[in-house]
Amino acid sequence: MEYRKNDLVTLEIEDCGIDGEGIGKADGFTVFVKDAVIGDTVLAKIIKAKKNYGYGRLMEILKPSPYRVEPKCAIARQCGGCQLQALSYEKQLEFKENKVRGHLERIGGFSNLPMEPIIGMDEPYHYRNKAQFPVGRAKDGRIVTGFYAGRTHSIIENRDCALGVPENKEILDRVISHMEKYGIEPYDEGTGKGLVRHVLIRYGFFTGEVMVCLILNGTRLPREEELVETLREIPGMTSITININKKRSNVILGEELRLLWGKPYITDKIGDISYQISPLSFFQVNPRQTGKLYAKALEYADLHGEETVWDLYCGIGTISLFLAQKAKFVRGVEIIPAAIENARENARINGIENVEFFVGKAEEVLPEEYQRTGTYADVIVVDPPRKGCDETLLSTIVEMQPKRVVYVSCDSATLARDLRYLCDRGYELVRVCPVDQFGNTVHVETVCLLSNRKADSHIRLSLDMEEYYDIMDKEKAEQK
Repeated sequence: MEYRKNDLVTLEIEDCGIDGEGIGKADGFTVFVKDAVIGDTVLAKIIKAKKNYGYGRLMEILKPSPYRVEPKCAIARQCGGCQLQALSYEKQLEFKENKVRGHLERIGGFSNLPMEPIIGMDEPYHYRNKAQFPVGRAKDGRIVTGFYAGRTHSIIENRDCALGVPENKEILDRVISHMEKYGIEPYDEGTGKGLVRHVLIRYGFFTGEVMVCLILNGTRLPREEELVETLREIPGMTSITININKKRSNVILGEELRLLWGKPYITDKIGDISYQISPLSFFQVNPRQTGKLYAKALEYADLHGEETVWDLYCGIGTISLFLAQKAKFVRGVEIIPAAIENARENARINGIENVEFFVGKAEEVLPEEYQRTGTYADVIVVDPPRKGCDETLLSTIVEMQPKRVVYVSCDSATLARDLRYLCDRGYELVRVCPVDQFGNTVHVETVCLLSNRKADSHIRLSLDMEEYYDIMDKEKAEQK
């Protein structure tokens, strides 16, 4: 049967796509249905039809899946933030494990994967230490904040996100009340007019410190002192800043910061390491789970105090300082100058001296240092953005021949591509472990260990020679 747009189909959802959409078949025709979960029987309307597959809109759940749960958030379906709230957490972990395995097998061409069980979260809600809330006006004229609906810039009103911390709502209530009281306009993307663009909130899970940063299409907020007074009443308030962004673009943060009150940063911890975090800093949004991720990376690095380590895409030194606890020396590379300033300060406040940081692109700094000084690495750790590693960087890693490469990835598709490159050039994939940093979303982190086959063969050769000399010694002893 040939299906067309607007046709209604009944589907049994048998699988889950990489973006969390349900997958079902009707007479061999595959349909992807957002908001349907594995095990559902649904009625869907075809909204786009290709030759062998199409996309459907969920019209009715005819028989709910045994894995279907009630979302904690009433607007989970409209909001673009959570894709998996209707799926039980155990099934979410299974989906993420399968996603990583599928990418490594199909894109990377790996088989017999050395996969370890996914490391799940103790509590898959209220784990985000950072939120950026756009501010605008509803159709009825009210000032609203919340999150953008999927693939749009329409704000779905929500001041109390189920993934965020309770402090978010209290802060947003006070900011919007201040705007209403003094007639302060929210930013309008269409006209480029209005003042308040976003409210950025950060929370220190291990310190209880709170940061508020207002992103403005201007330099000042009317009656700033009064807003500071009301925000200071919130327990843990540590930093209140203004960020100036007058550009008409989708980039949220501008480069200029102005401190209104308190410190220009908050402090939080991952494991035993403290970090200073500014509004512009990149910092993992789930510090509790990040501790587990970094502990696994440290385990894979297998450091004994004599190793030189390069940490590429090091950010504010989060992994570098973890590694420095066990390594002889760590060198970190990051393209953002402010992040490197943070990294150096974080090393100082933790009393860690066996680290050095470089500003620049990892794919440029590492080859330059290698060619200039012949710098060596026993272990290289990479934690790139979603696009993965540049091929120039991978080529330099192969040329440097470290004993081990630890790859931390937030995108298992580009991870699979990069692992294939390294494994075609002398490395072996030894261990793989997914880590769920982002409960109720489709995203998953993965940490992998690659071992240098040449280094391994050298070790085996050394052992063989030792055995040879043992035999020769025994023979000489017997002859005597």
